[in-house]
Amino acid sequence: MLFLKKHSEGWSIEYRGVELLRHSASQPFLRVGIGTETISMHHGNFEITDAVEQMFPPVSAEAWVEPITATNVVPTVTQSVHVRCDFGAYGEISFSFAENDGRLETVCTVSDARLNRFSLRLLAEKGEGVYGCGEQFSHFNLRGKNYPLWTREQGVGRNKATEITQMADKDDCAGGDYHTTFYPQTTFVSSRKYFFHAYTWAYADFDFSAADCHELRFWELPAKMVWSVQPNLLSVVQDISAMLGRQSVLPEWVHDGMTLGIQDGTKICLDKTEKALAHGVLVNGIWAQDWVGQRFTSFGKRLKWNWVWNSELYPELDRVIPELNSRGIKFLGYINPYVLENNSLYDEAKSKGFLALDVKGETYLVDFGEFYAGLVDFTNPAAFIWYKEVITKYLIGFGLSGWMADFGEYLPTDVVLHSGIDARVAHNEWPGLWARVNSEAIAEAGKSDEIVFFMRAGNAESLRWCPMMWAGDQNVDWSEDDGLPSVITSALSLAMSGMGLQHSDVGGYTTLYSLKRTKELFLRWAEFAACTPMMRSHEGNRPKDNWQFDSDDETLDMLAASTRLFVALKEYRKHAVEENAREGTPVMRPLFLHYDDAGLANLKDEYLLGPDLLVAPIIIEGATSRSVLLPADEWIHVWTGNRYSGGFITVSAPLGHIPIFYRASSPFRELFEQLKGKI
Repeated sequence: MLFLKKHSEGWSIEYRGVELLRHSASQPFLRVGIGTETISMHHGNFEITDAVEQMFPPVSAEAWVEPITATNVVPTVTQSVHVRCDFGAYGEISFSFAENDGRLETVCTVSDARLNRFSLRLLAEKGEGVYGCGEQFSHFNLRGKNYPLWTREQGVGRNKATEITQMADKDDCAGGDYHTTFYPQTTFVSSRKYFFHAYTWAYADFDFSAADCHELRFWELPAKMVWSVQPNLLSVVQDISAMLGRQSVLPEWVHDGMTLGIQDGTKICLDKTEKALAHGVLVNGIWAQDWVGQRFTSFGKRLKWNWVWNSELYPELDRVIPELNSRGIKFLGYINPYVLENNSLYDEAKSKGFLALDVKGETYLVDFGEFYAGLVDFTNPAAFIWYKEVITKYLIGFGLSGWMADFGEYLPTDVVLHSGIDARVAHNEWPGLWARVNSEAIAEAGKSDEIVFFMRAGNAESLRWCPMMWAGDQNVDWSEDDGLPSVITSALSLAMSGMGLQHSDVGGYTTLYSLKRTKELFLRWAEFAACTPMMRSHEGNRPKDNWQFDSDDETLDMLAASTRLFVALKEYRKHAVEENAREGTPVMRPLFLHYDDAGLANLKDEYLLGPDLLVAPIIIEGATSRSVLLPADEWIHVWTGNRYSGGFITVSAPLGHIPIFYRASSPFRELFEQLKGKI
């Protein structure tokens, strides 16, 4: 039910009992201005500055319902509300609020194209929690900070107070900050039981730092904005994907073990896999990102970005893949939206006019750190189709069962695109286009039930087009902002943005400066990964500096136990994945989606896997126990069988014994009771 309420100083709009915005002359809901931005990119890291003329409020902001009657002076129940803001010499901005399909939609128009900065203020309350905005790694409850929403490298360390971030900033402008992310989304969820979504790809900044308002800043007026008010937060989250799209179920093989990240050729991949199998590791696949060949830079081991099988590094791979498939072991590779300069796919794309251009009309070459690549222009329909054909021929046709669809966040803002769209607007849209290329190629090959790809870059379109996210390039450490703890936060923030399937590189990826992956970190990350939708390792950018899954026999034996846990949870996890596809309930989810408890509002290091399994990973180096907050319910500790009724408890957690608890009333109780014996 939509209400327009008139007050002595202005008016407010309320929907389904929630007051969304309030306007008065002293506190206007909208300010506008004219800005000129400066954007520079260095290896996917962006420096953005903005020079804005004074943001000014409307001369008047009139709100009314039609037909206009005397009842407008008292609270008015209506089907629609119209707002007209007069900005004098800068014309008018109008908003039409109307209920559509159970949500409040707002269509926006602006009469003066000079206006390009818009600040919308939504009502906020003391104690309100705010979540989502895509994938956030440092903070789960976003209240108290602002979040620039611009897809980019997540950065090394992601905390300006830490030495690792300061060194990365000094050396390569690559340190990142608490808000830098591959996956921004102009969607947030309020603990007042609603979500807000803005339909725009332009740069935005959602500021939740004020006590009485959420200030949402945009570099264009969104064409449409949507509010959904629901009876509980679970329904709110489900409604995000009902509107934006939902992921499908995963191929069966994903549930059957761990995908081992291995490199350096056919023989090494096979030898390492056989060694893992001999120790009882349950292997569902080999992920060899260097199937296209290798190149080495000062950063570490990189790939040859020409997306065809490298038969020199991987001899007989065309014969080996079917043999592996017959044993239930899939082979996965790697691709991204760029093609390496002066290689076959680059030459073909350039000859056909499928690469994006610079302002001089020449092929735009992107610097990736000691090599250059061209960007396939997905705004060109012929180029979009051609790249699907590349995937169909060279990946699907070769026999790959999946791949990392990397990058998507690098689109330069000065590139000239075929469609004529400004690259500053296309930039945030690009990950969704890249996901769609992959998704359509697989669907058109009739392989959607067999192949999975995973991405780090994302946006609101990812819910529809990407079957699996991965958390990106974490440091090989325990840091809150960019290590093991950060991937739990990221999964929960994605869940609150409607994205239900995500995983991470077991052990992390980024190995720079003094960072080296330890045995303990790898094993703790592996036991956590066993309680996620997909289990996959990565050697990292400097493999020789990192502890690997086969670094010693004990690691292999303990990894085998983690894979047994992952496989033992198969039927339960499949149920949760199907629930996500059917109802939009994320597989990894915050506890408060099922338990209405204010004490859970900021909890970011525990989660529910499905509705019945509570997971509390060990995220502190050297810890052999941890304190766990259990919501009010009957919980049973998997490893001891001890029963708890909620509140803070402390449990022993030696390596291999991740703290996990199941609801005593779970329909999967028999499965959970058998876990200890199977592991």
